[in-house]
Amino acid sequence: MREINKLMREKAAKLLGDGTVERVLAWRSGEFFYDNAPAFFADAEACQEIVYDEFCPANLSKYLMQTSRRGLRTAVFLKPCDTYGLNQLLKDHRVKRELVYAVGTPCSGMVDIKKIKAAGAKAIVKVVCDGEQVQVTTAAGNLTMPKREVLLDKCRMCKGSAYKIADDELGQPLETPAFTGDKFAGVKAVETMSAEERFAFWQQELSKCIRCNACRDICPACSCEQCIFDKPDSPVAGKAYADPVEEQLFHIIRAYHVAGRCVGCGECARVCPQGVKLGLLNMKFIKDINSFFGAYQAGEDAVTPAPLTDYRLNDAETEIALKGGERHV
Repeated sequence: MREINKLMREKAAKLLGDGTVERVLAWRSGEFFYDNAPAFFADAEACQEIVYDEFCPANLSKYLMQTSRRGLRTAVFLKPCDTYGLNQLLKDHRVKRELVYAVGTPCSGMVDIKKIKAAGAKAIVKVVCDGEQVQVTTAAGNLTMPKREVLLDKCRMCKGSAYKIADDELGQPLETPAFTGDKFAGVKAVETMSAEERFAFWQQELSKCIRCNACRDICPACSCEQCIFDKPDSPVAGKAYADPVEEQLFHIIRAYHVAGRCVGCGECARVCPQGVKLGLLNMKFIKDINSFFGAYQAGEDAVTPAPLTDYRLNDAETEIALKGGERHV
């Protein structure tokens, strides 16, 4: 990743220096080495602060809404999985294509510091990824662990190294984590529960929510100009829950809102401070949409209509589909 970081700084400085763009959207070091944060850069000299390593998981596409509103031509560095998010924002008319300069950025998988700590590493000083291994330096000594075991959950279901949208690319694509499992395994496990067990499961999960709105704010599919939960005259605007029903309302409404538009980037679950299994809700909708309307990947491109916003004569009627009947014509 070090060589990619060098190329990124050079590309950002050049784009700003020659006036191709007015802003650059990338990552800057956080308080700790493992919490690099999204950041805007406005001049070539500041681009030396750009960082890129295995601790840059954030999907930067959502931040383009800010620069697009202001009419600022912006260069953004996007990992392969992030490009799905940009396509969805373009499809939803939340970002202006002429104001975006997308730079495809190679990625071989992002690392989860929580999993490294859970594997026994304490008082961590440094983490270096070396191919398939992760070298961890701690105050008590060094540890080595397989990178595969400490990848972020979203990286364990990597969609591959292909960019779905890019005006330029940095270097050569990197080998991505091979995913051979069933991405709907978690959903299927919940589906085997009885109705009472499912209700208890989700009640337990959603009771953890503190309504910080991090999931909503990072999601490229959740992009309303003003969320209903922020409207002063809305009965659901308050953050404090009055009862269990209201507690569940936020996430159920949000899941319905992004149905057919969720790109499966996993950012909602990653940023949740409470560890709510938000990905399960979204994957349930994706699974059902694929079953009723055929396989569909949101963000694959910026033009194909989503199943729930497009009508075809052979679309399945929900009632018929649920009973296993034939699709109407």
